Amino acid sequence: MWSRLPFGDELRSGLGSPRRAHRLGSSPRSRVWRAELSGTPVVVKQLIEAPEAAERYAREVAALKLASRVGPPVVPMLLGTDPDERVLVLEHLDHQPPGEGWVVDYAAALARLHAATSTDDTGTLPAWSGPAQSDIGSFLGLAWTLGVAVPTGVRAELDDLVNRLAGTQGHALLHGDPCPGNDMHTSSGVRFIDFEQSALGNGLVELAYLRMGFPTCGCVTAPAQPLLHAAETAYRATWRDATGTDTQDDLTDACAAWLLRGDALVQRAERGTVDHLAEIPKRDRKWGTATARQRLVHRLGIVSQMTADGSELNGLGQLAAAIKRAILTRWPTLQPLPLQRP
Repeated sequence: MWSRLPFGDELRSGLGSPRRAHRLGSSPRSRVWRAELSGTPVVVKQLIEAPEAAERYAREVAALKLASRVGPPVVPMLLGTDPDERVLVLEHLDHQPPGEGWVVDYAAALARLHAATSTDDTGTLPAWSGPAQSDIGSFLGLAWTLGVAVPTGVRAELDDLVNRLAGTQGHALLHGDPCPGNDMHTSSGVRFIDFEQSALGNGLVELAYLRMGFPTCGCVTAPAQPLLHAAETAYRATWRDATGTDTQDDLTDACAAWLLRGDALVQRAERGTVDHLAEIPKRDRKWGTATARQRLVHRLGIVSQMTADGSELNGLGQLAAAIKRAILTRWPTLQPLPLQRP
């Protein structure tokens, strides 16, 4: 029954009758078809009935409309909607295999996406939410389970971090899940799809994806240092061109935020079910191109490096380095994250 294209009378009256529809692969949260309208290929996406489906649909529609301000475009054109059936009709994009330096174009497009909104758009999407006190407890609990001593003052550092992140003002249009696979590399540039988790916040929390190995993504990758530097430079230059302002230089808080979030070690369907940092000593979940332990080791290493020269999170950096050593001592065959996306 789910093969039927959900294209109702209102969509037909506005867009015409679709032809040659066939299903495409998608996440468990949606159904996607490729179809033709007057000979032009389009994509029809329906969010399936599930908790928060209406909210995710509203977020996606709102984000696509906000992002449509950007030119050249960074999202597919939204051609039509059917809120009752949670259906979107979108421009079809011809994706091309990304080149070796894909992260540079990705980062520039991400900056242009982030720059689509301003303070005038406050309230059009939910505000980004960072780690909570429970995440601090889980992270420190992992250290104790592994037999790693927690340096004096780390708890206070983490409390201050969570408070800083909660108080950070930001009006950037955040994708919410800017993963490899949600970036379409086309002849006219990079465009982003799947905005079900979009929010407004500080763009640095998504720029940090490049350093932290794309934390919410199945397709994790850790770009080599020269590419990482080029990508971050491209992001900052593009943001400056689009907004006339400079981004903050320091990504330490943004990266530390992703380190604390144990739910970002597993796929979405498993989030919120258990304490995933507490699961690390018990089992290693495979998701996409890496396991939870691989992901965590990478994030621990990044944060320890970023805080090595002294920062407000110096104690956290020392703890991160110690936890990383403990994990690699227990599981010495863990491999680094892949340098390239599949």
